[in-house]
Amino acid sequence: MADFQLNKAKCVTALLFICNRLGGEWDKYSLLKILYFAEEKHLLKYGRSITGDSIIAMKHGPVPSYCLDKVKSSPQNEKYFIIDEDDVVKAQQPPNLDYLSKSDINCLEESIAENSHLNFGELKKKSHNEAYNKTVEKKGLNSTISYIEIAKGLGASRELIHYIGERIDFKEWE
Repeated sequence: MADFQLNKAKCVTALLFICNRLGGEWDKYSLLKILYFAEEKHLLKYGRSITGDSIIAMKHGPVPSYCLDKVKSSPQNEKYFIIDEDDVVKAQQPPNLDYLSKSDINCLEESIAENSHLNFGELKKKSHNEAYNKTVEKKGLNSTISYIEIAKGLGASRELIHYIGERIDFKEWE
């Protein structure tokens, strides 16, 4: 199964965008959930992912995989983020907005507005949705949630699911 192509620069830019919009630092869990919900919005509105990142069904809900790796403490990530002992992510630079489309920015801003005030439990409950639950049931934790399943779980039309399927060259949606 192929999904959208990962765009590493957009992953970092989206994370920097969210973090900077929230004052320059934010807890890792909430930061990744805000990005995930922006991905859902963008998929449903435009039929594509913002970052192309693989979405993994982890214990506390869906997580963009590459983005998770970028907000882990390591010397190669320190150019973009510093992560403290409380898992607070601190942006080390502004985002390069050349990497984000207007639709990307709009969905990121909508997700920030809708989700930045939610606590851990609320974000967890909201993200344990149909696509997550179906993936965990069929494939187990730490499995990839397909964008087709995400779209179906969001109530996407058959036409949109077909469009997404064509974009990711995934034919098992039928």
